[in-house]
Amino acid sequence: MSDADPRSGDPNDYTPEPRLLDHLIELRARLLRGVAGLMIVFLGLLPFANKLYHFLATPLLAKLPAGSQLIAVEVASPFAAPLKLAFFAALMISMPWLLYQAWAFVAPGLYKREKRLALPLLVSALTLFYTGCAFAFFLVLPSVFGFLVKVTPAGVSMMTDINAYLDFVLVLFLAFGLSFEVPVALVILALLGWVTPAQLKEARGYAIVGIFIVAAVITPPDVVSQLMLAIPMCLLYELGIIAAKWVASERARPADDAQES
Repeated sequence: MSDADPRSGDPNDYTPEPRLLDHLIELRARLLRGVAGLMIVFLGLLPFANKLYHFLATPLLAKLPAGSQLIAVEVASPFAAPLKLAFFAALMISMPWLLYQAWAFVAPGLYKREKRLALPLLVSALTLFYTGCAFAFFLVLPSVFGFLVKVTPAGVSMMTDINAYLDFVLVLFLAFGLSFEVPVALVILALLGWVTPAQLKEARGYAIVGIFIVAAVITPPDVVSQLMLAIPMCLLYELGIIAAKWVASERARPADDAQES
């Protein structure tokens, strides 16, 4: 059956081009594979949801006085909080698989140079996000909770709700994970031609001030946690300048417009 012109005749007779249909079918298959992988990991983590939560609560429990524990204010919290954590952990674990599905869908339409740049960016972004989360869990959270326990007024028992604790930790993970993406963000800006390495160097002072402001906003109100976010971000900014220089040198090479078959 030949394709009909959508501008003439019966609109119901119009059939999308076979190539567009192929792309839609491929997109649906990639989405289904990604969701299936996520659900498999999620179901595999469900039996260990309570252990995962206990592990996540370790930084706080280690700083509380002996005999202290978290509390569940809402009736369904003992079930809902570990379930929510299991899904978040499944999402983190399956993220490489999800990104692979996205990459497999768009890669055939990219040029060789675009592939050389896009794949390292994806891997770097994922690695930096994981690094930011690990940094927050192993270094920042113990420092934050140690500070909060010390400033708790006398006669006040620090009893944190398990849902409130989970939300606090997940927000901190997201904040540190995204903050550690500074080099990737700078490289993307350089690729788009919006900034140059020289401009990034000139803006270093403004960037440092902005970094400390961001750190003050998204971290708890203690100087230690603010410094623990601001200092790595400053170092990552310098790393981003180096990476932007490399990208600029790559763009200066003769373009290779031939697509891979």
